[in-house]
Amino acid sequence: MARSALLNVMVTAATKAGRALVRDFGEVEQLQVSMKGPGDFVSAADHKAEKIVREELQRVRPTYGLLLEESGEIKGSDPQHRWIVDPLDGTTNFLHAIPMFAVSIGLERDGEIVAGVIFNPIMNELFVAEKGIGAFLNDRRMRIAQRRELSQAVICCGVPHQGRGNHRTFLKDLAPVMAASAGIRRTGSASLDLAWVAAGRFDGFFERGLNPWDVAAGLVIVSEAGGFATDYSGRGSALYADSIIAANPEIHRQLVDKIAGA
Repeated sequence: MARSALLNVMVTAATKAGRALVRDFGEVEQLQVSMKGPGDFVSAADHKAEKIVREELQRVRPTYGLLLEESGEIKGSDPQHRWIVDPLDGTTNFLHAIPMFAVSIGLERDGEIVAGVIFNPIMNELFVAEKGIGAFLNDRRMRIAQRRELSQAVICCGVPHQGRGNHRTFLKDLAPVMAASAGIRRTGSASLDLAWVAAGRFDGFFERGLNPWDVAAGLVIVSEAGGFATDYSGRGSALYADSIIAANPEIHRQLVDKIAGA
């Protein structure tokens, strides 16, 4: 695929950070680990990857703002553009030597995500999309799965853990989907969940309590692959919402109905 200059910048930043993460992966015992909160870890690898992404993006587009998981917001002189970055989505997986994590970068323009990159360095899978151009996995066009019935669908979700989320609310959301679907999965990386929905590996994804950096890149990747990604109402944007449902139009509608009626 032919990439725009902006998308090339994002790909370069994500792959550089991903290579650094791979070098640290498998040596998690040696990392300096601190606690951000119950069950929520941050490691030296997070900060190293974020520094690589930030420096690469600022080098090429110094006027753009940034919203970073570890460092927070960095305002830019260009009010229209902002990078939204999760340098290591799946930190808990990483720290437990589970090879399922990603670097995620979204480009926000006037409140809308117009480009996204999700890089899974362990599998060397690069998911990219740009508004109006399409979604691609390692330069091959992606299309969302076309199953039309929830009874045939494998659905991914986020599961709240110690100190995070409302466990009773999650169980209420999960029960009707679990009863109606062909299977439920949990990966521990929301960006990969969205990328895998776009690639047709999962038929849908739902979760509450995510942050913009968890979903930004995935929103445009799902959309450009032919899917819908909204909040739980089925109508609003998921970028700054407290919830997300992503799937093809038919499965999306069924998930919204199941969760709304729970």
